[in-house]
Amino acid sequence: MRVLIRAVGLIGPGLPDWSRSMPVLRGEAAYLPSPVQLASVEALPPAERRRTGPPVRLALSTGLQALAGSGLSASEVVTVFTSSGGDGQVIHAICEALAADQRDVSPTRFHNSVHNAPAGYWGIATRSHAASTSLCAFDWSFAAGLLEACAQASTATQPVLLISYDVPNPPPLQQVRPLHDMLGIALVLGEPGKGKGLARLEVELNPRAQNPTRMGNAELETLRSGNPTGRALPLLEALAAGTAREIALDYLDATLVLRTLAG
Repeated sequence: MRVLIRAVGLIGPGLPDWSRSMPVLRGEAAYLPSPVQLASVEALPPAERRRTGPPVRLALSTGLQALAGSGLSASEVVTVFTSSGGDGQVIHAICEALAADQRDVSPTRFHNSVHNAPAGYWGIATRSHAASTSLCAFDWSFAAGLLEACAQASTATQPVLLISYDVPNPPPLQQVRPLHDMLGIALVLGEPGKGKGLARLEVELNPRAQNPTRMGNAELETLRSGNPTGRALPLLEALAAGTAREIALDYLDATLVLRTLAG
C-alpha cells in the first residue's frame, strides 16, 4: 500500500508538539524528557470536559494538532483510534467499586470504560459525523492502527486521521502492565497525488519476524520500547529528517515494513 502523510501530531515527555519535537528527532537538540502537560480540550462542552481523563485529553489534543497541520476540517476525515489498553484509571476505579460492599459503579466511569470513548468525545468536540474505528492489539496496537488507516486511505474517498495513544496505569495495574510515560501520536493520511504532504509512505506486511527499528538516542529508545505508541517513533524520526528510510515495526509474529519517500 502507498499513502501520503499529510500531517503529524505528537505529545509526549519532552515532546510537546510536532514542530518543537522535530529538532530533537533530528538530533539537533537535546532530548529532555520533561513531564507531559495536558491542557483541557476546549472544543468539548464544559460538562463533557469535566468527565474526561488523561487518555481522552491526550488522544483528542494529539488528533487536533495533526488536523490543524493538515489544513483539513474534522468533517473531511475519517478517524482510526488505537490504544494498547485504553483508560487504566477508569478500569481501576471500576474494579475498586466492584470490590467494595456497595458495588456502585459510576455511570460516567462506565461509559468512559469502553474502548471507543475517545472516538465518541472526538465526535462531540468536532461535531463530526464521519466514520470512526477503534482498535486494540496490545503491544502491536500502533502497527494494527496504521494498517487499518492505510487500508482506508487507499480505498476511501476521504483522508484518514490515525490517533494512537497510551497512558500509564495506576497501581497495581502498572506493576503487571507497565507503560513508560504517556505518549500520543497522530498521522493524517491520504492518497498519493491528492494534496501536499510531508512524505509518501509504502507499507508492506512481511510474514517473517525481524528486529524492529530502534532509536539511536537511549532515552527515546526507552520511550519507544516502553510505550506501545512509541513504536511509531522511528517513523517520526524519518519524517523529521526528511529522508528516505526503511523502518521495521514488529507486528504479532510478522513485521510491518515502512518505506518513507519524498512527498
